[in-house]
Amino acid sequence: MQHNIIMRTVPVTVEYQPLSAVSLVGSVTISVPPTNTGNTFFRGDDGSDVSWPRASWFEFFSVDLSKIFVKGAPGDVITVIGGTWG
Repeated sequence: MQHNIIMRTVPVTVEYQPLSAVSLVGSVTISVPPTNTGNTFFRGDDGSDVSWPRASWFEFFSVDLSKIFVKGAPGDVITVIGGTWG
């Protein structure tokens, strides 16, 4: 099985959007850069807003990026770095 690197910057908007437009399963670190203007919100599994402060990051293993939704201040970004391995 061939593995691929996942390395992207995702601009956030005021409406929720997925981290990938298509199903993309991988193990990644998702981070909110310290240069963002405010907190970024992820949609929780129950539909609630989960706030991530600037300069925070978390590791996720074998997740589908198309199922992770994010919103925030226009001009802010999320970085996603990892790969399609385990």
